[in-house]
Amino acid sequence: MNQTLDHHTTESFAELFESTCAHNMRSGDIVRGRIVHIGSDWVTVSGGAMKSEGLVPIEQFRDDKGEITIKVGDEIIVAVETFEDGFGETRMSRERAKRAESWEFLQTAHETSKTVLGIISGKVKGGFTVELNGVRAFLPGSLVDVRPVRDTGYLEGKELEFKVIKIDRKRNNVVVSRRSVMEKENSAEREALLQNIEEGQEVKGIVKNLTDYGAFIDLGGIDGLLHITDMSWKRIKHPSEIIAVGEELLVKVLRFDKERSRVSLGLKQLGNDPWEEVIRRYPLNTRLRGTVTNVTDYGCFVEIEDGVEGLVHMSEMDWTNKNIHPNKVVQLGMEVEVMVLEIDEERRRISLGLKQCKENPWDAFANVHQVNERIKGQIKSITDFGIFIGLEGNIDGLVHLSDISWEEAGEQAVRQYKRGQEIEAVILAIDPERERISLGIKQLNEDAFTVYTGQNPKGSIVTGKVVELDTKHAMIALAEGITGKLRSTEIDREKVEDVRMVLTMGESVEAKIMNIDKKNREITLSVKAKDIQEEANAIKEYTNKTKAAAAATGTTLGDLLKEQIKGSDNTEE
Repeated sequence: MNQTLDHHTTESFAELFESTCAHNMRSGDIVRGRIVHIGSDWVTVSGGAMKSEGLVPIEQFRDDKGEITIKVGDEIIVAVETFEDGFGETRMSRERAKRAESWEFLQTAHETSKTVLGIISGKVKGGFTVELNGVRAFLPGSLVDVRPVRDTGYLEGKELEFKVIKIDRKRNNVVVSRRSVMEKENSAEREALLQNIEEGQEVKGIVKNLTDYGAFIDLGGIDGLLHITDMSWKRIKHPSEIIAVGEELLVKVLRFDKERSRVSLGLKQLGNDPWEEVIRRYPLNTRLRGTVTNVTDYGCFVEIEDGVEGLVHMSEMDWTNKNIHPNKVVQLGMEVEVMVLEIDEERRRISLGLKQCKENPWDAFANVHQVNERIKGQIKSITDFGIFIGLEGNIDGLVHLSDISWEEAGEQAVRQYKRGQEIEAVILAIDPERERISLGIKQLNEDAFTVYTGQNPKGSIVTGKVVELDTKHAMIALAEGITGKLRSTEIDREKVEDVRMVLTMGESVEAKIMNIDKKNREITLSVKAKDIQEEANAIKEYTNKTKAAAAATGTTLGDLLKEQIKGSDNTEE
């Protein structure tokens, strides 16, 4: 970078040269000379305050492309490095002279508050380094712009204006500020912008800085925040997916706080909102294809069009495994077929289903099987409430504990089964909506209790043998596997204190069935009720016979009774 010295700087060097002419030259002095010869390695400089010719390495005159930038006769300023080094030659340095010239220029710029040109060359702790005509200066991070900037990528490599705010040549220390330049330049533009900016207005700006939550856009004197949620209708993880530092953007002013000079910007608002009339485009139960954009522990997000995503909850991924982990079903970027289950336009949420695009195994089972049909399968698990049997379609049927055995309690009957065992069962019920299939093992055989009670309903007179005795009751075996309970109060009309004093083991007993408890599979018996019924039947039968005899002889029932009583009296005599 070339910069010309101003009048003040020229006068300072003139004074320096005059001072040099008035005294003998020393190492470090700066002198003016003319190029008299250009060799392969050295450039010879003569004239001015020099009493002899001086040599300058030719490399100090090459530009960035390696080409020589001088010619014989050019007048240049050089610094004395060694004066007559013992071989009658004076060694000079163009670089040291240029550095001294730059320091003088920077000193003058600092004193007069003039701007200087420089290039940001690197990042250091607390700020950045700036190259100023061969002098390295420090640019604090807080002075890069009117707003602190972390990423200077959009500024690096560009020639920028700075102000020298501190200079100490002895310590080789220069501090510059770009912020002061920007504040001065932007003040008028900023005021004009603040007066004219309106919500809903479309404006152009330059991306200054990116953060995790958005980007700052330079609108020309004022920065606006473009939040990540206002960059695109579709989900993005970082602003760098959409925009880049230094990029020029057309954005929309969403909100403007004049008092705090804060502007909120939007990029996605320049286009149509894809959520408008989304219900019309995607009616419920519509099947469509989309791309998996994100996989979480609770489901996956599927983009069905640019800017519109729906959630497939894990419970809607597989018919038979409600808690399957999503990454076992889908992967990022996979194209899948889904069904629209629910749309909430206000909250911008769409519920999608993956399993609904596949055959429902519960419906498929109901279509080919029916109740009372026998079916086979392997035991998949045994729980506290029953046995799960694997069926076709990777679904399960449940044999409840109460449907394992007619005779044994479920807790006892289930012990004879183990996981992996193939068994046969009867289909008791099919409920596709609730995704339940009820099976029964005991239904494979006829229930002896049901058969017996069907043949001997309540009120029947039955005969059995005593198989169990207690003080208060006796158990009567009525048939194979069928027993009835006879309490002490139902044995005789007289009070029975101890059943064992009246009945014996193996004794045949005739009794009446008083009650049948199908749920608990219990039959209650009564000998007393049987006797009472038999007496009532005998009296009824006798009465019917007597009425028939009276009708045949023409006598009344009263006459027959009197005659019967008289006959009884004669017998007693």
